[in-house]
Amino acid sequence: MEHFLRRRLTFLSFFWDKIWPAGGEPDHGTPGSLDPDAKPVPALPAEPCSPFPQLFLALYDFTARCGGELSVRRGDRLCALEEGGGYIFTRRLSGQPSAGLVPITHVAKASPETLSDQPWYFSGVSRTQAQQLLLSPPNEPGAFLIRPSESSLGGYSLSVRAQAKLCHYRVSMAADGSLYLQKGWLFPGLEGLLTYYRANWKLIQNPLLQPCVPQKAPRQDAWERPHSEFALGRKLGEGYFGEVWEGLWLGSLPVAIKVIKSADMKLTDLAKEIQTLKGLRHERLIQLHAVCSGGEPVYIITELMRKGNLQVFLSSPEGQALRLPLLLHFACQVAEGMNYLEEQHIVHRDLAARNVLVDDGLACKVADFGLARLLKDDIYSPSSSSKIPVKWTAPEVANYCVFSQKSDVWSFGILLYEVFTYGQCPYKGEASIETPSSCPAPPRDDQPRDAAAYVLMLNSTTLELRGTACLRHVQEKLHAIHRCHP
Repeated sequence: MEHFLRRRLTFLSFFWDKIWPAGGEPDHGTPGSLDPDAKPVPALPAEPCSPFPQLFLALYDFTARCGGELSVRRGDRLCALEEGGGYIFTRRLSGQPSAGLVPITHVAKASPETLSDQPWYFSGVSRTQAQQLLLSPPNEPGAFLIRPSESSLGGYSLSVRAQAKLCHYRVSMAADGSLYLQKGWLFPGLEGLLTYYRANWKLIQNPLLQPCVPQKAPRQDAWERPHSEFALGRKLGEGYFGEVWEGLWLGSLPVAIKVIKSADMKLTDLAKEIQTLKGLRHERLIQLHAVCSGGEPVYIITELMRKGNLQVFLSSPEGQALRLPLLLHFACQVAEGMNYLEEQHIVHRDLAARNVLVDDGLACKVADFGLARLLKDDIYSPSSSSKIPVKWTAPEVANYCVFSQKSDVWSFGILLYEVFTYGQCPYKGEASIETPSSCPAPPRDDQPRDAAAYVLMLNSTTLELRGTACLRHVQEKLHAIHRCHP
């Protein structure tokens, strides 16, 4: 073989002198092989001439015509070690390990690799983090990644999963910038190095089967925003669920920010409840804008209603000046929102004028729907009469903690009393009421000015009639009364 090549390709004598120094036999040793059964790989020049090795791409198929040439197929990636006389001496990076001569007209330099585009390159990952990634599902034995070396500036490390453990290999850089795992086996870049060792994994005793699958970061909910986007301004009030502030979102959009009191809330259920709130859309419900649940305190951000809650508004001089038709319009708006909640099988649990908000155009919207279920059991219960809104609570709720649409109907009847008495507290003459079952109807001297509305209020809070009533029925009755008072 040596005699034949030296005679036929005399212009490559410098190659033959390196392969067969002083006319010796070729060296088929396997430098750095860790596996005695590993298939021998042709020895390569230990100190290639700059700027080689370089990465080339085969442009056309080429069939070897003699033993010193290398057959390649279009698309093969090649590691070129020397160039001269119209040929490059190259090593094929895919398939069976082999090296030989390929005409320079059949190849072209491959474009430089961009590590950030490679699925196997993990920038900024430490050795410990690599272990966590590779040992986590869905990665299996044979998963691998390349990461920057922690001990060698500018170097790299190859981490490979082998069953329940990891093996780490240092990828070193030669003086000319080429890379190697084993001395004498140089590659122009990481892609060429990985391609070769994936085909010849016995050299490192661990197969490189597939790049590491990164752990998926939790999907960022479009509703979830960082606390830093919101600035608290003026405090608007405080209730069972926390404080309510007027604030700015991103420094420009006025919003209402409810700051949840974590001491009284079942924060483990908050995400589920907020998920329900996101799906509720109605012109008579307060619109949810965003949430901040990544840490405490939890923010619930809604649209801002500048005139505040309905109870305070009705008791103000502006509210006191309103006539009956507008009061009926308020009641109808609340009924529309509550009817929508009933259709969605949502129980409000805390309906009252204080939880209805009014905007500058006197539009009313129901707020805080469903949040009562997040209160801890010892906060919203008969045993905590100082906090439970007894005067708005149906008997079955106070006595047995049974919430339903019927209990919302009861609360709506009490809200009607608040509306038509301009924000007065129900049962104001009954200071010692302990449970709703002992609550009489509002006394005659406190009854609403409109007799039909008063009857509807009584029907809502009378157990016999409430058993057949629903919020849709209440809404229809209110609209009928409203039409009689244009």
